[in-house]
Amino acid sequence: MTEPVILADVVRSDFVEGHHRGSVVVTNPDGSVNWSVGIVAEPMFPRSSNKPMQALGMLRNGLPLDGKLLALAGASHSGEPFHLDGVHEILAKADLDETALLTPPAYPLDDEARDAWVRAGHGKERIAMNCSGKHAAMLLTSKLNGWSLDDYRSPDHPLQQQIRTAIEDSAGEKASYIAVDGCGAPIFALTLAGLARSFGLFAAAAPGTLEAKVKDAFRAHPQYASGSTRDEYELMRDTDGLFCKAGAEGVYAVGLADGTGIALKLEDGTPRARKVVMAATLQRLGITNETIENHLHFDLTGGSNVVGAVRPHPPTFS
Repeated sequence: MTEPVILADVVRSDFVEGHHRGSVVVTNPDGSVNWSVGIVAEPMFPRSSNKPMQALGMLRNGLPLDGKLLALAGASHSGEPFHLDGVHEILAKADLDETALLTPPAYPLDDEARDAWVRAGHGKERIAMNCSGKHAAMLLTSKLNGWSLDDYRSPDHPLQQQIRTAIEDSAGEKASYIAVDGCGAPIFALTLAGLARSFGLFAAAAPGTLEAKVKDAFRAHPQYASGSTRDEYELMRDTDGLFCKAGAEGVYAVGLADGTGIALKLEDGTPRARKVVMAATLQRLGITNETIENHLHFDLTGGSNVVGAVRPHPPTFS
């Protein structure tokens, strides 16, 4: 296919008022494409769905983290207190504080965490930005290797070169473009199929491998890999063997324990249809549970009542 397809319908009071278009791919354990719709073989930016592969690049270069702190190093965290405590803990391992972070100042991602943060007298701060766990891990990796700390976000920095290699190794393809992500670090373009392939690789990785270390950290501590109110947390908590990470611009990737990979991108970049389309894709593969059923709709309200939903487009997922 040469263009995105309709993946979800926006239905209000039984009237279809709009659609979300995009692309989805499912890869087999050997990396080949099993099923796809839309554009899956052209470059796209995985955005924060790249973070597990970025964590792999850091582990290959001595990052001494595991468990919850490794999950946080690969997270787009919600800015809850335990997230910020974890970032401080990573920084302390490098004898650094939050002034070393080069993340843009931001409020916590989670609404309740943001409101509590503001009530406590805080404004936008670097540590509250959702990528601060990754940046703290980048600083720690650079410190341990004797690499400079003031330019660790540069694409030419040894750290970023090692991360690019890890991303390309995982995807089984070369990054075709380099850009600047929202946090200021480099982002490397892959195909959607390459992103799915990466997640299948991590999810099925043999015990003792670095890929398995990342996957196990996410699965054991899904609240650190996202947040305690997030759909990613719910999906990993309630689905055996599933490993996932969402990204900006409507990107979402999943790996299953047998090595199956799934990746999707919404053309309009909206997050509201992301979990709906992923749930529909999982059901198409015969995987379901109460959480997946709940993710099949994003409620629309009228006044104080639910009057519609964003839901899967039936012809696409038949």
